[in-house]
Amino acid sequence: MPTEKPRPGIRTRVLLLTSLVLIIAASTAASLYIIRSQLRQQVYANLETDLAHSVETFQDLQAARLAALQRENALMAALPSLKALMTTSDQRTIVDDAVDFWKTSGNELFALADGDRRILVADAPGTANDQVLGRDLQVVIADPARHYLLSQGRLFEYSMRPLYFGTQASGTLLGYVITGYAIDQRFLREVGRGAGAEAAFVADNTVIASTFPAERQGAFRDAAALHAHGSGPVIATAGQERFLSASEDLTNGAGAPLRLVVMKSFDAADRAEHQINRLVFLASLLAIAAGSGLMILLARMVTRPLEQLTSGVRAFGEGDLEHSLPEGGTQEVRYLSREFGQMRDEIQKKNRALLESERLATIGRMASSVSHDLRHYLAAVYANAEFLASSALPANERMELFEEIRLAVNGTADLLDSLLIFSRTGTALQRVPTTMLSVTERAVALVRTHPDAQRVTIRMMKCDVDTMAALDTKQIERAIYNLLLNACQSARESTMRREVGISLSADKQSVSVTIDDSGPGVAEGIRDSLFDPFVSQGKQRGTGLGLTLAWSVAREHDGDVKLVSSRPGETIFRLTVARHVTPASDSPSHPRSTVLAS
Repeated sequence: MPTEKPRPGIRTRVLLLTSLVLIIAASTAASLYIIRSQLRQQVYANLETDLAHSVETFQDLQAARLAALQRENALMAALPSLKALMTTSDQRTIVDDAVDFWKTSGNELFALADGDRRILVADAPGTANDQVLGRDLQVVIADPARHYLLSQGRLFEYSMRPLYFGTQASGTLLGYVITGYAIDQRFLREVGRGAGAEAAFVADNTVIASTFPAERQGAFRDAAALHAHGSGPVIATAGQERFLSASEDLTNGAGAPLRLVVMKSFDAADRAEHQINRLVFLASLLAIAAGSGLMILLARMVTRPLEQLTSGVRAFGEGDLEHSLPEGGTQEVRYLSREFGQMRDEIQKKNRALLESERLATIGRMASSVSHDLRHYLAAVYANAEFLASSALPANERMELFEEIRLAVNGTADLLDSLLIFSRTGTALQRVPTTMLSVTERAVALVRTHPDAQRVTIRMMKCDVDTMAALDTKQIERAIYNLLLNACQSARESTMRREVGISLSADKQSVSVTIDDSGPGVAEGIRDSLFDPFVSQGKQRGTGLGLTLAWSVAREHDGDVKLVSSRPGETIFRLTVARHVTPASDSPSHPRSTVLAS
């Protein structure tokens, strides 16, 4: 049956649909941008006007209160009793009697100064120290242009009036009477009441009075810092809320950095903007209502089958070989689905064939690699068993044969253990505290019985450091044995000296065994894959699992096996494992040489 070919047209329909959606989206975005820009400009202008009104309100209130203070001070200065009090030279009398005049004035700040403008008495409710209040007042009254007082975290507006004995033109100056009121939250609410704004006085980056709670006053400090470096309104934030702020510099009247900061929230404008956005979106939804039917139709015909096909491809990539493929949709989708299904079946068949061939090849390599060592051990058992059958053997020779049989059986068991360890990498270790030195000595004793260690001198450096570690002794012994046997096999290929050296070292965290041999070195072609399974070059026998097993055992002991260096006449491997126990001594000494000749 001829294969059905896809027909052109799907791309055109998708492009038309995409163009329609893009045009509607672009029109909606442009409308929103224009409306929002105009709205924000209008809102910004309205807020700026409201803030200007708030500043004007403050200026009017300030002028009205200052005029009221001046009138009250004029009346106070005309009191004969106050003039009589100021004629006395007893400051204690002045301090005691000034309380009555303070109560009479009804103001929050009251002070008296002598003719040289030295403060004699100063009182204000809520101040912790009247002497500090007097010193602060002493500084500001020296300048007639000042009418703000900052003291102990409070802000006052004050008026100063001279006291004369007689007339002002011809009389004697007795001193000054100073009255004022505290600028607090109540006053600030009057400033922002008309425009619905928030206000604060900020002095030297400290909020003196504010309509905000303490946790939100940082917005006023930030706004004051921005106003200090420029003119005009600025935008500040308090939590998630945005504000437009204006400022009035009052430094000249206070003799210190002082600003009135008035802020108004963008919340109302943001709500209006969100409402307009919703209306525009609703209009957009109505605009695309006619295209919704087409979109649904195309989705049923094209998009959904394509998504199913995509899911099938993704599932196949993740290993799900039974994921269903779409049978409906457009002609093109059906064609793609059939082609992909055929391709999936072909890949599965080839993968199964490849896995089967690799499995057989692996089994063959393992059988070939293991058979030689097993034959060696079985031959030793068989030959020695025949010798043991003879009744003429002396007892000492019989014991040697038994020992060789025992070593051959142990070697066979160890070989099988190696294969099991390789096949079960990652199983739980049976750690026991033991010394790496004792494990290494057992591995040396075992490797000396191997035929490949004959005529090879094994030189083990005496170790005087603590090599205690938590080890799976059987696995570590096998790993060191494999490294030693590999070194002996390499050393036997040397035409000159045939030596294998072993040394141990340790630090607080780890213990290392370093093995070097006098062989020709590791071939360049296998250095990158040296620790891969069944990698063996230039050997007559061997499973190719020795180094792989040593590397796996070291990694399971939180360590590693590395080829430190390799050149003709010297090849060095180092096995390192973590201690996982506290070392008894950290003081290494110089190793001394001990020769164990095979």
